[in-house]
Amino acid sequence: LWNFYADVSLGGTFNQNVNNVSKTRTKQSSDNIVEFGTAKYDHTLSESIGVTATRSVGEVSSLMFNLSGTASQQDVDTTDDYESLGLTFAFDTSIDKHTLSPYLMLSRTDYATDAISMSTMVGFGNYYLINDSHSINYGYFYIDSKSNTTTSHTTADETNAKAHNISVGYDFILNQIISTSLGLGYGNSDAKDKTNDFENFDLDLRLNLALPFAYFSIGNLVSLNEYSSKDPSINSQLLRSDLTNTSDIMVTKAIGDFFPSIDPDRNTFITLSYEKVFSESNILNYDYISDSFAIGFNKSFHLNK
Repeated sequence: LWNFYADVSLGGTFNQNVNNVSKTRTKQSSDNIVEFGTAKYDHTLSESIGVTATRSVGEVSSLMFNLSGTASQQDVDTTDDYESLGLTFAFDTSIDKHTLSPYLMLSRTDYATDAISMSTMVGFGNYYLINDSHSINYGYFYIDSKSNTTTSHTTADETNAKAHNISVGYDFILNQIISTSLGLGYGNSDAKDKTNDFENFDLDLRLNLALPFAYFSIGNLVSLNEYSSKDPSINSQLLRSDLTNTSDIMVTKAIGDFFPSIDPDRNTFITLSYEKVFSESNILNYDYISDSFAIGFNKSFHLNK
């Protein structure tokens, strides 16, 4: 009834604008324009391990429990220096052509130079199969995130926020090689510091190519963020509005395709990805261009096979 799996990952990200420095290398502070002096180029190394347990419940349902830990180290800056622990509970079941998946996720992140952050997420996803080529998916989640206020981080709780998100998507499979997806999303975040209250609207397009020599995924995400309160510490006259365009390409390949002797089961993968972000904002601080390259290795183990 039970199956146990382990996943081990190691990766690195090389960012050409790690702190989203504006195009002019200047920013607004209390209605004044000052220099954007933080680091622009940086790289981050990360490693993670996860253990998953699954159990069948009847003929069409299953339970899943996952415990994972991640560590990240940044070279120049320290914003990505952290250790995190996550716990996920999920239940999958099928009803006719519907596949319903409610879940609960708990996480704790300990930042090297910031307060400890805790979050709880609960939600569900639903997948509806129209036929062999067409399907529809939709979902909802609610997340409550909090940071601990300490003597070293006296204003950490100002980032506390509760958010709702709904999404709907359409998937099309042309053949065994080509598939596409289209997604729409809406989110609303309510923060303790009202200057961080915002609504976001997303449009996501993706093309997947399962080619004989590698798997490719190419995507483009357009996101509009509309804030509800002015931030006098930056600009007391303007209500922030951001429009971002994020393009990415990812290629995944089994190591066993190159070296069958060391990966005969082809369950060790290398992933290369590139991402470029164009952000247009009416606030100078959030008007930037960034790109990053990442490489990752992942190996899975079926522990009780």
